[in-house]
Amino acid sequence: MGDGVVGERRQLINVAYRLLGSLAEAEDAVQEAYARWYALPPSRRDEIASPGAWLTTVTGRVCLDVLGSARARRERYVGAWLPDPLPGRAGRPHGTSGDPADQLVLDESVTMAFLVVLETMTPAERVAFVLHDVFRYPFAEVAGVLDRTPAACKQLAASARRRVRTGAPAPAGGQAETVRRVKEAWEAKDIAALVDLLDPAAVMTAVGGGLAGAALRPVEGGPHIARYMAGIAEKAPGLELLERPVNGTPGLVARRAGTVLTVAAFDLAADGRVARVWVIRNPEKLRVWAGDGAPSPR
Repeated sequence: MGDGVVGERRQLINVAYRLLGSLAEAEDAVQEAYARWYALPPSRRDEIASPGAWLTTVTGRVCLDVLGSARARRERYVGAWLPDPLPGRAGRPHGTSGDPADQLVLDESVTMAFLVVLETMTPAERVAFVLHDVFRYPFAEVAGVLDRTPAACKQLAASARRRVRTGAPAPAGGQAETVRRVKEAWEAKDIAALVDLLDPAAVMTAVGGGLAGAALRPVEGGPHIARYMAGIAEKAPGLELLERPVNGTPGLVARRAGTVLTVAAFDLAADGRVARVWVIRNPEKLRVWAGDGAPSPR
């Protein structure tokens, strides 16, 4: 049975990352669930018909506690708080199965746009929505995590679903081409070209966590964002911009001397222009990108 329990880790990491938006916190939550499993007397473990369901319930409860305390911690965070960006498959060496990022399934439920909407939910809404709508757990099992009735969990998921509908911008194709054009305009410090690529009401959120320079408040409006981006390019000679998948969608990575300093994720408006830019500069959130630090082929 031990091997079967270990085999649940991938699923648990996927659940916990979507619940918490942090790789380190997700891994800690899963470790705590396993610690509680192995602390059970062998006779009690033998009585549990589905160890995977038991571990999911415990992981969900641990994540619920973390989400409750995270509210206070994130209010003390310097500037905005954003989820940890995930490299795409091309962005890191594959096969390092001990790395939690390597366990994650990159689908629409981990795009930066989706995770940012999840951040607007209450902890209970987020748990109900992620477990039921994303992972298809029945409300009877969700009820065991939240210690509420299945009917109450159904209501929580419905409330969360409304947030997703109002918070997620319209999908638009051609993101790779738009991101490529943003990269070229950014490298050329071409403010006019950047303004053309940005929605007039675009919003850019940057996070440094107090460990790297970043705008403490969101930058609003295409022209303001274009000038901000051009200013960054002006102050950062030797910065290399690379097109890389970020949370499964086309994004940009900036590195200097082989070290990733910034990861940018994008979301498009219905007309194909950039509506949202998320810029992550906090080195603690970029540790998983170290595998992208090799010099690019010349």
